[in-house]
Amino acid sequence: MDVVVRELDGIAEWTAAGALYREVFGYTAPEWGLNPRLLAALRENGGTVIGALAGDDLVGFCYGFPGVEGGEFYHYSQAAVVAAGLRGTGVGRLLKYAQAAAARLTGAGTMRWVFDPYALRNAHFNFAVLGATGIRFLPDFYAEPGTDRVLVSWDLTRAVPDRADADPLPGAPAGRTGKGSRSAVVVAAGDRWAAPGPEDRAWLRQELLARFADRERLVDVVRPEGDPGRVAYLFETGEEGA
Repeated sequence: MDVVVRELDGIAEWTAAGALYREVFGYTAPEWGLNPRLLAALRENGGTVIGALAGDDLVGFCYGFPGVEGGEFYHYSQAAVVAAGLRGTGVGRLLKYAQAAAARLTGAGTMRWVFDPYALRNAHFNFAVLGATGIRFLPDFYAEPGTDRVLVSWDLTRAVPDRADADPLPGAPAGRTGKGSRSAVVVAAGDRWAAPGPEDRAWLRQELLARFADRERLVDVVRPEGDPGRVAYLFETGEEGA
């Protein structure tokens, strides 16, 4: 299947993006919609509104906007969605790299977004595929129980496809030199979720709170060799890889 990734333009494409967004997340209530006029405004004011199209069909979409913290200018990616049946085919990666390229044109040096730290597929994509770094734990980020998130930062100078600077350390994300010391938090896991039981989840939550409070960075989530029933959250301290 040939997929074209480009900036979305016009009310029809912005409306289709909103429809795909609702479909992927299963949103039905009107307050969970995405106004196409918001996408128009973002597009004209330093934001990103990018789609993946297979012929005339929109099969993926991401959007974001500029952000700043402590003098650091970055691009914040609010959401990236891929149509059912096409996840795991590389569409998500194409979207993120296109979004990175667009963000670099605005002068941003990094991109940030949040993800559910217990969702293992998302963790693999963010760390092992893209090489992002977890910089902050945000409990109940959306002011509702069950919405814990980890904030990641992605170095846009490394956000290019098929980079060759792979990290030699086993289990480490590509593009890291591993200069800091490493430690792990190991917990029970199923096929898709870490700490599926309530006691394990509560324990892992406290571990994440403590590690990030100590200014450690989350660099990967991997299965320990020979132990498919657990996952290890790999943290790094000290000097960050260049």
